[in-house]
Amino acid sequence: MTDAPFPSKQQIADFIRDAQGHVGKREIARAFKLDVEQKRRLKKVLKEMKDEGSLTAGRGRKLADPEQLPNVSVLEITGVDLDGEVLAKPVKWESRATPPKIYLQPDDKAGSAPGIGERVLARLSETEDGYNARIIRRISAAPADILGIVIEVDGERRIRPVDKKERFELVIAPGADKGAEVGELVLAQGINSSRLGLKRARVIERLSDETGAKAISLISIHQQGIPVAFPEDALRQADKSKAAPLGERDDLRDIPLVTIDGADARDFDDAVFAEPDDDPKNPGGFKLIVAIADVAWYVRPGDALDRAAFERGNSVYFPDRVVPMLPEPLSNGWCSLKPDEERPCLVAHLKINKSGALLAKRFKRALMRSHARLTYEQLQAAQDGAPDEMTAPLLNSVIAPLYAAFAILVTAREERGALELDATERRIVLDDAGEITGIEPRQRLDSHKLIEEFMVLANVAAAEFLEEKNRPCMYRVHDQPSLSKIEALAEVLDSVQIRFDKGQPVTPHRFNWILDKARGTPHAQMINDIVLRSQAQAMYDPNNIGHFGLSLKRYCHFTSPIRRYADLLVHRALIRGMKPNTGALPEDSGDFVRIGEHLSVTERRAQAAERSAMDRYSAYFLKDRVGAGFSARISGVTRFGLFISVDDIGADGLVPIKTLPSDYYIHDEERHLLKGRNNGIIYRLGDRIEVVLREVTPITGGMLFEVMGGAAPSTNKNKQQTRRSPANSLQKGKTPKKIKGKSRASRRQKRNTLDSDGKKSANPSRKARPKR
Repeated sequence: MTDAPFPSKQQIADFIRDAQGHVGKREIARAFKLDVEQKRRLKKVLKEMKDEGSLTAGRGRKLADPEQLPNVSVLEITGVDLDGEVLAKPVKWESRATPPKIYLQPDDKAGSAPGIGERVLARLSETEDGYNARIIRRISAAPADILGIVIEVDGERRIRPVDKKERFELVIAPGADKGAEVGELVLAQGINSSRLGLKRARVIERLSDETGAKAISLISIHQQGIPVAFPEDALRQADKSKAAPLGERDDLRDIPLVTIDGADARDFDDAVFAEPDDDPKNPGGFKLIVAIADVAWYVRPGDALDRAAFERGNSVYFPDRVVPMLPEPLSNGWCSLKPDEERPCLVAHLKINKSGALLAKRFKRALMRSHARLTYEQLQAAQDGAPDEMTAPLLNSVIAPLYAAFAILVTAREERGALELDATERRIVLDDAGEITGIEPRQRLDSHKLIEEFMVLANVAAAEFLEEKNRPCMYRVHDQPSLSKIEALAEVLDSVQIRFDKGQPVTPHRFNWILDKARGTPHAQMINDIVLRSQAQAMYDPNNIGHFGLSLKRYCHFTSPIRRYADLLVHRALIRGMKPNTGALPEDSGDFVRIGEHLSVTERRAQAAERSAMDRYSAYFLKDRVGAGFSARISGVTRFGLFISVDDIGADGLVPIKTLPSDYYIHDEERHLLKGRNNGIIYRLGDRIEVVLREVTPITGGMLFEVMGGAAPSTNKNKQQTRRSPANSLQKGKTPKKIKGKSRASRRQKRNTLDSDGKKSANPSRKARPKR
């Protein structure tokens, strides 16, 4: 019998990870000096670890850390990041952790860039924030279905793809058009043909005969695969819905609760009320009521409506339409808190002190009657001294207390140091015929902030209540920035003489200090953009890590169950915590981790659809202005050019690198700039430039610009040292990649640029409420 202790699972996992490759049972036994009996035990432990997901089987019956990728892996192309870098994910990923980021490196020998969904065999090189990948060979093509518009060229019917990645039109094979007319949106499939020239295709589905601006949202819906039609059983269930009885609910019908939403909102899922607290122990404090539509009364776990809502995950908002999470009889009917109509609700009774601290919370089911449907502009006008017929009677009893409580909550927000970034939303203005007439900034009034603060407080209270009741909670989590992004930010700040000590704790308050230091300087917008890009992405997860941006220890979504499934889950958990059974979360609540991942994916899908629609609307609006000049700001810097955002309307486009003054350009990824090796010209994120619109493709949303007169916003005659860009070199110490202004590789990069998946865009039809 050996004296060597049997290793723990953690020690075994650490050994495999440190080995940096595949190891087997023999190597583990030898390393820990195990005897025969311990080797038998090791076999069982390794099986347990594989079942738990902490180990995975490698080649040749070897074992590997599931979170460490082999040097050569099969990858699937998933999209692009904020700077237009192509992203991929491992096809085989057995860990329960989130897969690492993989950046696909451009390859002059690879031909056109791989499309989303395509699989490649690639060689990986680990970096601080993920992996760089170089294509060895392509394995399979992306899905063959093509979304496009039917056009006619010289008497020949063709399909013009709506995706920017698809460079070429397809010819519709004879007799394969399914009767589609010119201008129709269709789904097509490529077919093999020995015919030279353009590829052939057949129409497999006619989607819409709408053209121009009217087709934009339909294109985004179908391109992202967003479900539109509800199953028949879900529609039947919705049609059978009826008024909820008072029963054991609290009766709040006489309390003057009001809804406050955008002028174009169609569903009203929250109502608010505030009054000074009459408790002498809480001088200057307030009592708040946040009433939310009781969707859980109508949508029960596992029923047809629930299944349809889960599949969608959320509503999707476009300038001309909404794809709702719930059928209209619920979303615009029984679950909408319409004025003067009785509606069931879930109510948060909250008490705050004069400093904004939450002193008490109580959740109840109730029956309410909204006393007014107010718009943000209407409420703000009343507060500013211009009430109308509806708001005048409410001024002292409802509106003044709301703003008084809001002032306290704003002070509390500032005290805790929530992140304050400058992000302007824009709205598409359509006429009665659905044609675009303008793009304008959306106003950000105190009334918007008032509702935001009331909703944040209610969301925090819901998360606290569920923790106290030991009920599962679908948290809205936002992790702190990664170390690599903090280091990159520090490099940029150092270049503009703003000191940032990387050794100090990273907090939202420190970011706000940076933004304050930059305010009023030429670098203010650049710093704001880089701070924004340094942030992690918020997501849904049952494991709480807090919300970094809001500077909150716990946070969930409770206030919009009509349009977010995550909120419905929180409602069900609250109901279970309050003890009622009707509509409560089942004791066996399911795999919340998997559910959270699904809801995070559907949220990103909706964002991608809304963003692509905004790009197409912008391109359609500017289609007749080719050759016109615009003031713009550099919103992204890549090795193949500059992403720019046009002032006033916020339209996004690309300045291909081949159009810049002829030179070799060094891409400094960490400092977000392109620098001419010989001419010293620097194009930096956030810089303002004058551009000329050279090409517009409304169907894809693509716009190409050129820097006016070849001018740049700044030059550096001191030849400032540019740091090595990890994206341009897989080997440490290698010289940054030189990018020539008019190279063939640059032209190929321009042609195959994927749609940037990270640019900010307005969400015009959504309620004008910040999403956290």
